[in-house]
Amino acid sequence: MRQKIDYHRQLTLFDSDGVEYGLLFDNHLAVEYVFVDFAQFSSSGFTSSPHDIALFIRKTDRGMVLLLFYVDDMIITRDDVAGVEELKQSLNQKFEMKDLGVLSYFLGLEVTSSNDGCLLSQVKYASDLVSKTKLNDSKSVSTPLEPNVKLTPMDDSLLSDPTRYRQLVGSLVYLTTTCLDIAYAVHIVSQFTVAPRSTHYVAVLRIICYVKGTLFHGLHFFANSSLVFRAYFDANWVGDPSDRRSTTSYCFFLGNSLISWQSKKQTIPSGSSTEAAYRALGDTTSELLSLRWLLEDMGIPQPSSTDLYCDDQSAMQIAHNDIFHERTKHIEVDYHFVRHHVAQGTVYLVFISSTDEPADLFTKTHFPRRFHTLLSKLKLVSSQSP
Repeated sequence: MRQKIDYHRQLTLFDSDGVEYGLLFDNHLAVEYVFVDFAQFSSSGFTSSPHDIALFIRKTDRGMVLLLFYVDDMIITRDDVAGVEELKQSLNQKFEMKDLGVLSYFLGLEVTSSNDGCLLSQVKYASDLVSKTKLNDSKSVSTPLEPNVKLTPMDDSLLSDPTRYRQLVGSLVYLTTTCLDIAYAVHIVSQFTVAPRSTHYVAVLRIICYVKGTLFHGLHFFANSSLVFRAYFDANWVGDPSDRRSTTSYCFFLGNSLISWQSKKQTIPSGSSTEAAYRALGDTTSELLSLRWLLEDMGIPQPSSTDLYCDDQSAMQIAHNDIFHERTKHIEVDYHFVRHHVAQGTVYLVFISSTDEPADLFTKTHFPRRFHTLLSKLKLVSSQSP
């Protein structure tokens, strides 16, 4: 990997208690290029994860060191204190370093540490977005989109200049790094960036008005949580009014901490709600396997099957049925893929009522009461005291 050094490079260190530290690399030769390749880390005992090309791992009898690259920045976490010191010394041979202390801000993400874990939020980024759109004095709203709203490519008139719309949607996409409550709404408005219309722009402004009232929302990662991995998925059949395609959603927890979620439109229309649910099950199983492999790389193996919660009993019956028949011919690939991993014991399907399904947040709009009930299930909290 070839990296260009600007004036500063940030290195984040996490100690074994979850406290994060920052180091600042100074280099005044802005045009200097440094080659940081696999061989360098291999010589220090690091190996590249096959499941994330930016992740390097070193395991010794003393413990583990994880190093994650992001452009010119890197994050390090470990339970091997001496190993981190050795790595710092190695890096210090190439850079001048200054210890910045406990991390509080990194790439637009804010980290607030406490005895029970840490809160990841984007307060400043969200506040800047509200100010940029001059909505500081606007009234906040209780949900990102109006309940039952249906946006289509033919709504109202085209915007004369789509640049502003695209910029705002791009900013909202980055905000979903911690603001899962706007994930579905952003998924909807991002579909109209090619030819946005006035109704779509109004919807974007509403999302920002919602953000204004939830500036301090963030994700809580629990320090003393278990490391049991579990998943939820849902599907909204023919949720798109323009092309009748369904929406897939899923979310993954490690103990009590939400670590991954997704809201996306399925690639082709489904002939039934069961077909849509099974396609969503296939997508979720694929992501589940990737995360299990990544967790194993990071020293968190899952020796038993992963519970995958589903509110569609027909989809569950198909997954447990070893006879391929007429009902499954349209989802043949997904059928065999899911069936294999259920039979192997990697995935264990568990029925959950639609009322208790947290992934429902990412499939459609909701009225305020239901919306906030789902948020509580997903452990979205506020960093601001009531």
